Amino acid sequence: MKKSLLDYTIISLKGIAMGAADVVPGVSGGTIAFISGIYEELVDSISRINLKAFKILFSEGIGTFWRYINGNFFVALLLGVGISILSLAKLIKWQLEHYPIMVWSFFFGLMIASVFFLIKEIQRWNFAAIITMLIAGAVAYTITVIPPLVSSSDQSLIFLFLCGALAICAMILPGISGAFILVLLGAYHTILDALSSWKLKIIFTFALGAITGILSFSRALKWLFATYRNLTFAGLTGFIIGSLNKVWPWKQTLRVDPSNGSVIWEKSISPCQFEEITNTNPQILTSIGLAIAGFLVIYGIEKWANRIKH
Repeated sequence: MKKSLLDYTIISLKGIAMGAADVVPGVSGGTIAFISGIYEELVDSISRINLKAFKILFSEGIGTFWRYINGNFFVALLLGVGISILSLAKLIKWQLEHYPIMVWSFFFGLMIASVFFLIKEIQRWNFAAIITMLIAGAVAYTITVIPPLVSSSDQSLIFLFLCGALAICAMILPGISGAFILVLLGAYHTILDALSSWKLKIIFTFALGAITGILSFSRALKWLFATYRNLTFAGLTGFIIGSLNKVWPWKQTLRVDPSNGSVIWEKSISPCQFEEITNTNPQILTSIGLAIAGFLVIYGIEKWANRIKH
């Protein structure tokens, strides 16, 4: 179906929301894409960038190629993501530094609402769906609690290539962000330093891994949606449930980066434990209010999206 200018404007707005989520190490832009109703189109469009697409480019021209890969969708979405990252990244990072409990509370409510949204998409509750959800949840939870795996001194170009492939897959997978995967792998600050210092060898290696990962993973996801749609939704739901540990508002720092003092490993604790350890107010009522606000934001987006569809 041909899209109007209003449709592409809405896609850009959804891209802004995705970009804002990807700035936070723990919230996936894929989650926002899913709840806003563009996830499957995003996966399908990415999977179309293949050898067939370039054969079309050389045999039928750029117009046919552009329509085949859904180019207008990409431009609208990436425009929104770019605007968001450039305009909101510093604000969200500042809020995480100064008001972490409040920010994480909002995102916790957002992800709880995402779980309810995904559960509605599971049409058949059977043994396979339940097991798939439990396994995906266990995998996601394990990812959130393991310490960083590799120190910066041990990072080869092959390792950074794999980091790029894994991080970009996480960005389109609802649940855990690509930034958080880089934190777990111990490569987060390596990539940030490479980008700020223009270390082209590292940037090129990481980008090549990201391109390889997203083109391969998107085709796998497209196949899963086409072949095992119900189980795929069950797995995605479990993955987000398991990821909730990462966005729990109250955390205890277990390890910091000695080079810059940033937190690289932490664990979730109760508000009472947080108060005892930090001697600060856990802001329970404020956190509950912000979690409810996050839940209502997703609820509103879903209702808005359904109204547009109809």
